Amino acid sequence: MKTLSIYVHIPFCVKKCNYCDFLSGVADRQKQEEYMQVLLKEIAMESVKYKDYCVMSVYIGGGTPSVVLPERIRDVMETVRASYLLDKDAEISIEVNPGTVDREALSLYREAGINRLSIGLQSTDDGELQLLGRVHTYEDFLETYKYAWEAGFTNINIDIMTALPGQTLDNYGETLKRMLVLRPRPSHFSAYGLIVEEGTPFYELYGREKAEMERTGDKQEHLPSEEEECKMYELTRQILQTAGYQRYEISNYSFPGWECKHNLVYWKRGNYAGFGLGASSLVENTRFRNVSNLKEYCERDCKVAEEIFLSPKEQMEEFMFLGLRMVQGVQKEVFQKEFGVTMDEVYGNVIGENVKKGLLTDGASVALTEKGLDVANFVMAQFLL
Repeated sequence: MKTLSIYVHIPFCVKKCNYCDFLSGVADRQKQEEYMQVLLKEIAMESVKYKDYCVMSVYIGGGTPSVVLPERIRDVMETVRASYLLDKDAEISIEVNPGTVDREALSLYREAGINRLSIGLQSTDDGELQLLGRVHTYEDFLETYKYAWEAGFTNINIDIMTALPGQTLDNYGETLKRMLVLRPRPSHFSAYGLIVEEGTPFYELYGREKAEMERTGDKQEHLPSEEEECKMYELTRQILQTAGYQRYEISNYSFPGWECKHNLVYWKRGNYAGFGLGASSLVENTRFRNVSNLKEYCERDCKVAEEIFLSPKEQMEEFMFLGLRMVQGVQKEVFQKEFGVTMDEVYGNVIGENVKKGLLTDGASVALTEKGLDVANFVMAQFLL
């Protein structure tokens, strides 16, 4: 039987963070409830397309899914179970932010069958959290973390951020050290570098500074330099690997066997169906995306705004571009089985040049070296034919 992963988008937040360009925003309870009813209907109705699939993972993301009534999250899981064949060992994740969940909500999530939490901490420094526009403090995180374990969650990811305005290597190191004194320890960390995106408050504050840094290579007033950012990534690797975590993707670390199964589906180009506002899907090499206007989503019978069948060339590009995000890289045997040609026939020159530069390893698999991981976007872009 074919496999499928499900993504459920809940686009609501208590407050939009200063760096966030995700499809999310603030809405009152009435608007949230209206959206959730439409979302549940979409999940159920679309199931007719996936009768031949077994669902291996479910990911409820946002936004901040924990701002809606916890009963609605339970309704999502009940609808998935009633409408799809859900594997008994499926990984079922939900994103939560500290301060938006209490002990009762977390217990309800667990009772609904959710078995993995992703907690958006970002920093243990309250000043940095305030700068980011987060609505919680470090103490709020510690309380949420305690409640999560009391509710029975043993698979917990924590999001942290690097290269924040004014952040020093010492400040960032303190966040890492505080994470490692947590008991029990988290099973997973995602460590992302700040990207100053257009259309965000941070772009108004730091956009020109970022552009000037990229143009001249000089350190500016607020943002850490590229060299400092690289040192933060290296510090992440050193501290987490010493503590027993393995880096299995550019920005992700876990204890062995605790990798995020849902994200691995994305990087390996497995089948996934996205439900909710602006949600994207990839099923049998066809990409489709839902409408991104909330009013239109709630009123329109057909939610799909765009559908594209990927050409063999586009499929190969995605195979390489996404697969190289994983530390294990991409297997040549799998590539040949998938596309009927060898990887060397298509990408031999690109691979050879980057091996010479010390950015790729070449064997049964092609993978980024430690040096290559530091300039991953530069290397991966070369596989876009």
